[in-house]
Amino acid sequence: MIDSHCHLGSHKFSEGELTEIIENARSAGISQMVTLATDLLDIPVNVAIAERFEAVKACIGIHPCDVHETIDDFRPQLESLVDHPHVAAIGETGLDYFHPAPSGWSDESYRDRQKEFLKQHFEIAAHSGLNVVIHTRDKSGQDSFEDALAIYETFSNQVRAVFHCFIFDLEAAQRVIALGGLVSFTGIATFKKPGHVLDVATALPAGTFMVETDSPYLAPMPHRGKRNEPAYTAFTAAAIAEARRETLASLDAHTTQAAREFFRDL
Repeated sequence: MIDSHCHLGSHKFSEGELTEIIENARSAGISQMVTLATDLLDIPVNVAIAERFEAVKACIGIHPCDVHETIDDFRPQLESLVDHPHVAAIGETGLDYFHPAPSGWSDESYRDRQKEFLKQHFEIAAHSGLNVVIHTRDKSGQDSFEDALAIYETFSNQVRAVFHCFIFDLEAAQRVIALGGLVSFTGIATFKKPGHVLDVATALPAGTFMVETDSPYLAPMPHRGKRNEPAYTAFTAAAIAEARRETLASLDAHTTQAAREFFRDL
């Protein structure tokens, strides 16, 4: 099984405990983990973790909530690492309309910068042969999803994208998949009120979705409210397998294959 999205470089994980965290994951049947950077300082941290641990690959990108603190000329730092043997994709990038614009920014200018950064991430991916990991979040509705999907559509003949932590409805998921993309589900699948997650995960064909933790965030039941970690991928996978009336081994096989096809050298 593969945790397709975690943040091992987070300050919530101390460097000294990473070995134990990864060993816990391996003991839980998680063979590989993909750790994602969120800003320019986070990129070398995550790449170094991937270099240190054979079971880890890294993704490089700027999270939409960090675009206002990132220099305009951020691309060279990403482009210098696209051929790194431990870099598996571009991300985490995307659009976040949940958090308010920071001081000195209007909602419009902040969203425009996020969109420009997302486009540039797709350009880097297209030039390097890598795929893109997308974050979307709204206070209500799905404007961030619609805007991100529109940008993805312009690059979909060159790049695949995964919409991670997917919470939207089946029609939205099918639109992503129609472009050649994937969706990925977190521990929300285990919650008492999972929203659309289990219905969508049940309806989608094998090979169109992955599982993830987004750790240290969104811990699944029975660990909800505590720090998440890659080992807990198994709880999410079990909940989805049960909803699909599928064996865990079967779900493991096709979500693992989907991740291997999406991420380079996984």
